[in-house]
Amino acid sequence: MFQNPIESGIFSSLGHRAELYSLPCKRSRINAPFVFSGEVYKKQKTTIEVLPDECLFEIFRRLDGNQERSSCASVSKRWLMLLSTIRKDEISRTSEQKSAREDLENINGHLSRTLEGKKATDIRLAAIAVGTASRGGLGKLSVRGNNVARGVTNFGLKAIARGCPSLTSLSLWNLSSISDEGLIEIANECHQLEKVDLCKISGISNKSLVAIANNCPNLTELSIESCSNISDEGLQAIGQNCRNLKSISLKNCPLIGDQVIATLLSSASFSLTKLKLQALNISDVSLAVIGHYGIAITDLALTGLCKVTEKGFWVMGHGHGLQKLRLLSITSCVGLTDIAVEAVGKGCPNLKQFSVRKCAFLSDNGLFSFAKSTVSLESLLLEECYRVTQCGIFSMLVSHDTKLKSLTLKNCLGFKDLAFQIPSSRCTTLKTLSVQNCPGFGNSSLMLAGQLCPELQHVELTGLHRITDDGFTPLIECCEAGLVKVNISGCINLTDKMVCEMSKVHGGTLEALNLNGCRSVTDASMVSIASECLLLNELDVSESAITDFGISALARAVQLNLNVLSLSGCRLVSDKSLPFLLKIGASLVGLNIQHCHGISNSSVGLLVDRLWNCDILS
Repeated sequence: MFQNPIESGIFSSLGHRAELYSLPCKRSRINAPFVFSGEVYKKQKTTIEVLPDECLFEIFRRLDGNQERSSCASVSKRWLMLLSTIRKDEISRTSEQKSAREDLENINGHLSRTLEGKKATDIRLAAIAVGTASRGGLGKLSVRGNNVARGVTNFGLKAIARGCPSLTSLSLWNLSSISDEGLIEIANECHQLEKVDLCKISGISNKSLVAIANNCPNLTELSIESCSNISDEGLQAIGQNCRNLKSISLKNCPLIGDQVIATLLSSASFSLTKLKLQALNISDVSLAVIGHYGIAITDLALTGLCKVTEKGFWVMGHGHGLQKLRLLSITSCVGLTDIAVEAVGKGCPNLKQFSVRKCAFLSDNGLFSFAKSTVSLESLLLEECYRVTQCGIFSMLVSHDTKLKSLTLKNCLGFKDLAFQIPSSRCTTLKTLSVQNCPGFGNSSLMLAGQLCPELQHVELTGLHRITDDGFTPLIECCEAGLVKVNISGCINLTDKMVCEMSKVHGGTLEALNLNGCRSVTDASMVSIASECLLLNELDVSESAITDFGISALARAVQLNLNVLSLSGCRLVSDKSLPFLLKIGASLVGLNIQHCHGISNSSVGLLVDRLWNCDILS
């Protein structure tokens, strides 16, 4: 009757007619399942891994708190992936109560995580989703790069959606394996989203934006770049449902047209403060809408708008809606002419910063009219504006009502170094002058700038081969306020004479000096700097002609307290400078000795060991 002899002891015979059930005298001890085969017992390995995913899911959702789930996630990849699929509403009530207490003890949603390149995988996103729950919750997530082999997919985004409902900022760049499915899951679960940045995500469409619009009413910042399937429908939903939008950036999306701009501006006219439009198929209609509805805009950037004409800028300026505009940047817009820029100036009375790049039809007349109409302008940047010359610049500087504090000129090829009649008025507000790679800017222009702007403190003259000591010395003598920061890198015709004169006149105020590429600067300049410059903390003499003697002069200075020293490419500096560099290094936080072939590897090693508080580039 019984195949197992042990089981026969369960029944004891009391007679030939009756049998009574009774317990055996000693219960057999069984630690694991047994399989009986003949007279041999085979012991099977016992492990929780034999349970199917459904059972493990039920166990995991009943774990007592976030910390316990995080610990289980570290056991295996399978457990991690299972835990990342559990939504917050699927956690058992008792466990959810403990998780809520843990959240109260932490700052909910304060953590930030960034994944780039090969680190951007689904496994890492799953680990973030499970692990951050026990540490206060994830608030900001940035995923950049395209891992072709094991890149981020919809699974990773779904894990973040389920495990990080406190997410407020999401940035996704260059991810080819995600689609609407993952982003819709984020929108459905993360209702606190405030900032969304999508760049080069070709797999998403208007469905994602509609989901965000319907589920994330607190959205304040939206940036979309190179998403070829995004069109009017999705952005119109954003404009209609997200009434708290403060910042919108749209770049290189060919399906976006004028209707989108009209909807966004009219819906968020009282909250939108920052707007950036680049490489879009919009026309003058959009600029007219901006000029009328942009009543709260303070920062506006327009780039590569090929279909916008002079009329569009003219209407925008006459719309009288940009009264609060403070920062305006216009790049590669052929419609910005003299008439257009004058209208913009009149329509933006509170404009503080104006940047114009690669606008070929802007000339001196338009620049002067703009400066005359915009009396609040404090900062002006002109780059690759070839019709602008010194005449327009200096006419603007001597305007009676000017408040200009900073002027930057880059790659303006229209400059010609001509002699100008010195006007009687002066520009006492300009503090910063930067002229970069303008080959026509020479001694005459520099001397006139010094005479017109006696309050200059920050001077940057880079790549100007026509400037010599004869042009720079008058500038030194005219600066009454005292030069604080001077950058003359790449001015190959400046010599020790200029440096010594500047150290003598402005040594009590000079804090930063850049002589990179000034090949005629020698040890004489270092001696003058060491004795005259009391406040200097940044010095760059890369690619100059200084030697070990110049370094020793700096080391012997009593008042000099350098924080940053760059000697890159100084071929005449050798190991003899080692004791002097160690002495100077007592105050240094940055030292650049790259391409100093006279300094041996052993000396570099000693510097690294001794100057432990200094970042050394070698």
